Amino acid sequence: MNCKFSVIIPLYNKRDDIAATLASALAQSYPPHEIVVVDDGSTDGSGDVVRTFDSPLIRLISQPNAGECAARNRAMAEATGEYFALLDADDQWETGYLATIASLIEKYPDCGAYCTAFTIVGAGGEKPSRSPEKEGIVDDYFRRALECHILLPSETTLRREVVEQVGGFPVGMKLGGDQYMWVKLVAAGWRVACSPLRMMRYSAVAANRSSAIYVAEQTEHSFRDYYAEGDFWRNEYLARVELNKAIVVSAKGGASEARDTERFYRYTRRSRTAWYKLWTLNRLPRRWRAPLLGLYNRAAWILAGKGF
Repeated sequence: MNCKFSVIIPLYNKRDDIAATLASALAQSYPPHEIVVVDDGSTDGSGDVVRTFDSPLIRLISQPNAGECAARNRAMAEATGEYFALLDADDQWETGYLATIASLIEKYPDCGAYCTAFTIVGAGGEKPSRSPEKEGIVDDYFRRALECHILLPSETTLRREVVEQVGGFPVGMKLGGDQYMWVKLVAAGWRVACSPLRMMRYSAVAANRSSAIYVAEQTEHSFRDYYAEGDFWRNEYLARVELNKAIVVSAKGGASEARDTERFYRYTRRSRTAWYKLWTLNRLPRRWRAPLLGLYNRAAWILAGKGF
């Protein structure tokens, strides 16, 4: 089977990471059709690093800063392949990633998205993702996505047809733009196929992950547009994503937006811990929120590494 993979890389101030990312894409045992990099107004010379690569597969496009979602959409609009293999500029693929995706496409040709398990690289070391343990189509996506990792940009490949049908990533959404895309995809009836092989290395310590540089969103898109009365698992998935976003917003001082999320998603039964965390942060002095959240997250990483 001959799959034409367009590698989609949004780039913003990742000078120290982009070389390793590109190297991992070029080292694939199943070669990509092309690698489309959109430099989204970087100010640190990231684009210059891309230009040092002497490969006809790499195409660099520069644009004024418009956000990660807009950069992904531009890359997909410029791409010519039939599948969009998403890759963030600070993550890396194992050499067999595209080969694994090609195998999934051959076995499950009617899916809209294909993904693999991955390795999380953090300040405290490495740990495997909690991904589906068996290869196949993910049944009841929203329910399973609450139990384990399924779709994450750098281990996800989208069918071009899906993007043409449901539209691209939500421009202006600073956090959760990828989850919003998955919601649209699944709500439109597309299925997801997953491999348990860990074919990507996800950097949890990158300098400008979106959660670390959060600013107020300016977007017409809202997860609440997909709230469906009586659809328990979809609504619980929406709650988890929005609550986790609001925790970051609250830690950065966005009190009114975080309080609104707290009120709307008080119905949640599966994400009560996140809801109580948000409730607590919203009632603390602003100067305390970020330090306490940092301590909580570091403790959670340590406990997870010890099996708790």
